[in-house]
Order: sequence, then C-alpha cells, then structure tokens
Amino acid sequence: MARLPRFVLPGYPQHVIQRGNNRQQILFEEEDYWFLWEKIGIAAEKFQCDIHAYVLMPNHFHLLLTPRLENGIGKLMQYVGRYYVQYFNDRYERTGTLWEGRYRATLLDPKTYLLPVCHYVEANPVRAGLVEQTSDYAWSSYGANAAGNEDPLITPHPEYERLGRSAKARQASYAQTAASPLDDNLLKEIRDATNKAWLLGNPDFCQAIESLLNRRALPRPRGGDRRSAAYRRHAGME
Repeated sequence: MARLPRFVLPGYPQHVIQRGNNRQQILFEEEDYWFLWEKIGIAAEKFQCDIHAYVLMPNHFHLLLTPRLENGIGKLMQYVGRYYVQYFNDRYERTGTLWEGRYRATLLDPKTYLLPVCHYVEANPVRAGLVEQTSDYAWSSYGANAAGNEDPLITPHPEYERLGRSAKARQASYAQTAASPLDDNLLKEIRDATNKAWLLGNPDFCQAIESLLNRRALPRPRGGDRRSAAYRRHAGME
C-alpha cells in the first residue's frame, strides 16, 4: 500500500506519535529519558518547532507541536530518531531498527482540539496504569502546563494563553479541565485521526485545509450514503 503523504502546513499544530518496533520498550533507565528529552529539545530549536505538550512513555512518545518550517517536523523526528537509536543500540549492545516504521501524525484545528489533545497526551500514563494521577508522572509537559514548572521544551500555544490573563490563572484553568477524563468518542476521534493520518477538525476546517493543500482531508465514505436520495437513485433503488 502506498504511503499517505502527510499534511504539513507551517503554523498548524500536529499530534505526533513514535512507537517502538512491535511496541517494544524504548526507555528503561532515567538516563534514557533524559537523553531522549534533550535530543527532542535540541531538534525543536534547530528545526523551528514549538512544542506545546509531550509525554515520554516506556515504549513510545507523543509530541504536540507547531512547525514554523514546512519540513520542520520531519527533520525533528529524523534527528531524534537517528541519535536516540545510536545511543540506545550502543547502551544496550543491540543492532537493528528500534522504531515501528514511520511516525504517525495528524494536523489539527487548534481552536477545537489543541487543549483536548494536550490533555490526551499528558494523560497517557494514567490510561496505561503507570500512575494514578497525571501529576504523578515526571516525563510529561503536565507540570509545565498545569503547575508552571520550568520546562525548556514547552512553548505555550495561543489557545493556551487564552485560558487566563496571568500565568497562575492559565495553569489553574488548565489543571481544572485536565482533571476530567476525555470523552470516549473524543479519545477515538484523536486516535483514529493520528493513526490514519487524516485531519482532526470540523468540516469547515477540513475543507479549508483541502483547499490550501489541494488534496482530500478525510476518507471517502464507503459505499456512499445509503440514506441519501442521490445514492438510492445511483444504485437503482428508486
């Protein structure tokens, strides 16, 4: 099957996931986490990507970031992947691939999905059963976004800045929203869009991106809409 070209537009945030091959563990010791965290920061600065949320999990990692260059995310992921695989293989005396193919990504509408995807990313350790509360997990952006902890990886998005007039107000509002689990339908929507490389947004947003990039933003319905008169006429049902 041919690879789907990714949606890339400077200034629009994307949710990115990179998993270990066969979902194998990619992070074992604290030193591993620090190395990956450091390389992500270096790459974000080097390739001009603003990171709004992240989580480093034992067998994968998530980033929510906005590229300022057309090839920024691709370059960032290539840089991080190359240096981390070399480090990991040397440290654990292994060879071969570490990643489960290409990273997965979805371009999203920040007005509707920026903050929900932040919460989705940071709550991964809770859903995985690693911790009881999002604040208990050290390797995510939650401490920066919800408590104001210093984290040089994080650049607040304008949608985050709209949460309040002061840093404390923004953090309090963010923490309050994050305390409520995401709706199951929203979880599925985020996962489907990211895993299938489609856009995450309402029809108007998707149509606007289609016009900018001159390509479809969502999959075509299979078999047509069987309830529509046009479909029924085409199928000889009327």
